[in-house]
Amino acid sequence: MEKVIIIGSGPAAHTAAIYTARANLKPVMYEGLMAGGMPAGGQLTVTNDIENFPGFPDGISGQSLMSLMRQQALNCGTTIKTVTVNKVALNEKPFKVFAGMEEIQAETIIIATGATAKRLSISGEAHLWQKGISACAVCDGALPIFRDQILVVVGGGDTACEEALHLTKYASKVIMAVRRDVLRASQAMQNKVKKNAKIEIYWNTNVTEALGETKLKQVKIFNNRTEKNSVIDVGGLFYAVGHIPNTDFLQGQLKLDESGYIVTRPGTTQTSIDGVFACGDVQDKHYRQAITAAGTGCMAALETENYLDRE
Repeated sequence: MEKVIIIGSGPAAHTAAIYTARANLKPVMYEGLMAGGMPAGGQLTVTNDIENFPGFPDGISGQSLMSLMRQQALNCGTTIKTVTVNKVALNEKPFKVFAGMEEIQAETIIIATGATAKRLSISGEAHLWQKGISACAVCDGALPIFRDQILVVVGGGDTACEEALHLTKYASKVIMAVRRDVLRASQAMQNKVKKNAKIEIYWNTNVTEALGETKLKQVKIFNNRTEKNSVIDVGGLFYAVGHIPNTDFLQGQLKLDESGYIVTRPGTTQTSIDGVFACGDVQDKHYRQAITAAGTGCMAALETENYLDRE
């Protein structure tokens, strides 16, 4: 039986692994094999440039950052298995984790499976992802390729408005592509967007194609009211249409919110079941940053250690 099993492989998971390993808890991490459609390391592995993670003044690629975190976790004594966890049994202790053909018992579990950004699945998207297309304006908006460019934000909710407002710091102009004739955002957020001279709203608009060879150059849009297609020159395309937390494998055994994120007790990473902790984007739909995920990974590790000391 393992003292700690960590499910996930992003900044939260590796930070939790580093701390629990240094506490001599001998954690076993299941980093997954293309779990949630992502390689081990999560969304950062498909992020080209990271300029806002402390300690790297010249920036670092997402893949390099995750490789360094993984090596540090190994150096501290973590056992990493490249297998996807299919399900867990949390109704009695010890907990059970099912990964591939294995059934493993654990005294505690740290869940750090993250959330996957929703994509539009339009033509050109796969080829140009992270070459002008992003799902995080806060993460990527300040990159040189987006500065003084016309940028498009897809979405009409609070997140889309926040992303559009954030991008006005760098863009020459921000276009919000809204598929309806109204915004779903709060009135206060709508007012901010409509008062910002740098933001233009394209109502009844669907983005249907991304165009460019090595970098995004244009997007094709469709007006669903007039049924007319057009092409506009842009320097960036940002999706703000939501995320899907990777919680299907839990099969409803933990308390989730209305969007499927794991609910944790305020100020902690403790879930609705004692001994099961959640950190990173799987329980955070607000910040969704690598550094905040790492912070909650630290919290989960320390709380796991305290829990085991009490048992």
